[in-house]
This record gives sequence, C-alpha cells and structure tokens, in this order.
Amino acid sequence: MSKLLVTAAFIALACGPGWAGETVKNPLTDSITWEDLRGDVVGDAALASADGVLEIDAPYRAHDAATVPIVLTQADPETRITAATVVVDENPAPVAAVFAFAEGMGALDFELRVRVNQYSNVRVIAETPDGLKMTGRYVKASGGCSAPATKDPAVALNSMGQMKLRSFESGALVSTPRREAQIMVRHPNYSGLQRDQITQLFIPAHFIDHLEVWQGDDLLFTMDGGISISENPVFRFSYNDNGSTALTVKATDTEGNSWENVLPKAASS
Repeated sequence: MSKLLVTAAFIALACGPGWAGETVKNPLTDSITWEDLRGDVVGDAALASADGVLEIDAPYRAHDAATVPIVLTQADPETRITAATVVVDENPAPVAAVFAFAEGMGALDFELRVRVNQYSNVRVIAETPDGLKMTGRYVKASGGCSAPATKDPAVALNSMGQMKLRSFESGALVSTPRREAQIMVRHPNYSGLQRDQITQLFIPAHFIDHLEVWQGDDLLFTMDGGISISENPVFRFSYNDNGSTALTVKATDTEGNSWENVLPKAASS
C-alpha cells in the first residue's frame, strides 16, 4: 500500500449540522474522486469486492461528523486479513489510516472513529492472500475535519498520551478464548483545519501518526494514522487471549512525542 496522504490544504471549511443517528447498509456510490485517488492508494494493484470476506458498518447520516464510527467485521473467518486501509474519499487527506493485523487478532472485529468533512464514500481496502479486496459505505456528514476541538488547547496538550483500557470477556471462538477491548488515547489530533476559538488562527496539524498494541510479547495491531482519525482516538477490537495480564500501547505523534503504557486487562463492565 502507498504511504499516507497526510498533507492537508489549510482551508477553513464550514461546519455542517449534526443529524440524528441512522444506520443503513448503504453501498459505495460512483466517485470521480476515487478515480483520481486510486493510483496513489493502491497503485496498479487489482481490486476485488470484499463481499463475503469483510463487512463495514457506518451511519448513513452521521450524528457527529468529527466522530463517525466505522465498524469492520470479518464475514469469512477462514480468510486471513493482514492489513486494511481506511479511505474517506472527500477528506482533505483521504487516507485516514493504514492498519496491520497480527495473527492474534483472529477474525477481524474492529471499530474506529473518523472525521468526515463532506458527504463521502468511506472505503476499506483489505489485504488478503488472494489480493486486495474493497468494501465501503456512503456517509452523509459535513465539517468533521474543521470542527472545533472539545477541549481548550492548553488542557488538551497537558493530557496528551493518557490512555485507558476497558476489557471484556468475549466468549470463545473454537478452542481459543476471545476477549474484547476498547482503548482510548488522549490526544487532540489536530487536523490543521481547526481554528483557535480565541485567536481565530488555524491550529497547526498535530496528530498521532503511529500506534502499536501488544499483548505481552505478541503484537496485535499497528496503525499509521493521518488527520482523519478523530480527536482522542478510540479503538474497540476483539482478539485471541494468549494468557498475558496486560496490553501495552505505544504511540508517537507528528511532534516527536512518544508514549508507552502497560494497561492491565482485567475485565471491566
């Protein structure tokens, strides 16, 4: 897969209204934008449909354009999905993130939150042994990349890198115990399109560009992210429990900051 398209045009875009939550199985629409993006994202690689392999769920009309939930569910547990690229066609930096998944993730059950700047296809391109497979949804949202941050910049910067884990029992898959976890990382993830509410100057882009989640000595997944990942990123996922007592989360951002936290995975409600 190609490198992230993380350079944003620093132009203020009007924030659109929020809508009541509504989720439908809405397919991708025709996209001239994607025709222009495709070469940068996948090069000349062939793209097959992910039908029967990977499903994506997303709200048709987003309640909050700055935190749009995207849920990935593996339909065929026998197909190994090694990576996934999340693309929001109409965003200033369309590639939201590139994820790499280790075997410990098992059958993919993964949720993230993204910014959507205007009505757009949100597509996921999965890497499998049989090549690249794509699925997606059309999402109606507006202003997600320029929406004001929820915290005062000084407060947000002071709490950067704080992490929280919620861990749940998730039954069993065949003979392997499964667990479900939710990881939240405090970070403003500034897009470069937001204004300081006092000075009205643009806040420079500053976001988490790399994240790793480990289970003991075993890697679960990595993320190389861009400006389209929401403020205070949250990831919910299922994984095969290897018996270790904690998850370790490592993160870096575009300002050279780095954090590492060991989070006990005792189940919580």
